[in-house]
Amino acid sequence: MRHLIKEAKEQFSLLAWRVRLVFWSGAILIGAVCAGFAIVAEHANNAFLTLARTWPWAPFLLTPLGLAAILWATRNGFPGSQGSGIPQAIAALQVQDRGPLLSLRIALGKILLTTLGLFCGASIGREGPSVHIGASLMHSLGRFAHFPAHYMERGLILAGSAAGIAAAFNTPMAGIVFAIEEMSKSFEQRTSGIVMTAVIFAGLTAVALLGPYHYFGTSHAVFPRHLSSWLAIGLCGIVGGLAGGLFSRTLVEGARRVSPLLRRNPYRVALACGLVVALCGWFSDLQSSGTGYSVAKAIVQNEGRFDMTMPLWKIGATIASYLSGIPGGIFAPSLAAGAGIGADLAAWAPLAPIGTMVLLGMVAYFCGVVQSPITAFVIVMEMTNDNAMMLPLMATSLLAYATSRFVCPEPIYHSLAQPFLKR
Repeated sequence: MRHLIKEAKEQFSLLAWRVRLVFWSGAILIGAVCAGFAIVAEHANNAFLTLARTWPWAPFLLTPLGLAAILWATRNGFPGSQGSGIPQAIAALQVQDRGPLLSLRIALGKILLTTLGLFCGASIGREGPSVHIGASLMHSLGRFAHFPAHYMERGLILAGSAAGIAAAFNTPMAGIVFAIEEMSKSFEQRTSGIVMTAVIFAGLTAVALLGPYHYFGTSHAVFPRHLSSWLAIGLCGIVGGLAGGLFSRTLVEGARRVSPLLRRNPYRVALACGLVVALCGWFSDLQSSGTGYSVAKAIVQNEGRFDMTMPLWKIGATIASYLSGIPGGIFAPSLAAGAGIGADLAAWAPLAPIGTMVLLGMVAYFCGVVQSPITAFVIVMEMTNDNAMMLPLMATSLLAYATSRFVCPEPIYHSLAQPFLKR
């Protein structure tokens, strides 16, 4: 009885309420920042596309010089903000000194430089950076408010990461699953409550600012119950998983090989990568440039013209953008490439309706890249508001995960986190 009374007093003490208010405010702040980030990133992406369509040769000057300038700003003004940001958040869970990985300066740099990267036509996304921003904001608020040790150890980083992904995609369930499956690789009862709370507050804030939307609109894809549809799961799962695994393997190996070059001649590397990105945009009629959001949405909604070679150019542009060393994620570009792979497979082997094949290809390639099967199918299902495809998406995701592991045994984000742990 005394123990219960003592616990009740602790729960309703002034310190406990102060911690709660700061934590709730942090989650709301993450939702607002990520919503604002989504707006400015989309404007930057559209500005580049407008410029490139008006002056087709502009990307060959803007993209290489822009990536070199962004790399200079990253190294000299915002060190630690490079890349997706998810590897830094994962590394921060395993080290004591988190200052070089998570800070308000890094969060600001992530927003500014990712937005500039999109204006320069880089094939990057804002979702991975949103994870880094969320983790940085929550960790910084925790230090400022002197949160208890059990919050500071892992809980705030997991909560901020989950809130960032939930606000970026408007997918609350995916935010929770992402924190458990990808970030912590386990379920921790003592942190599950604050993760869910952060996701709820951040998600509600993002919806309040952006409105109730679905990332790729509403899909009406159905899964016909006949043999060819099950063959479509096998085809998309294997092809998408293999392509995603090869992308991850290439990116990880490329980062290891390019790292010494970035130390010796960083701006030459950025210029070369920018030229590759511009060439990919030229050959794909700009479908490989930017986030790929509009292209993927058009494919999901079966609208507009689609270049069947787009997935190859998108994958090449994404690899070059990441290897340049600038901030930017791979979530949105991977979803766009996956949608294109699904559309290609539907044209070559129409085993199911094109809308169904597109969603299966999207989840397969995305899972092949991140190797988080539950997160992959939950994200795609929530983004398209298509609950009828839950079981086919789940089966495809699991098959893609198994296939990807053959060519890339270690998950991409945990591989990319190793250099930060060594430092």
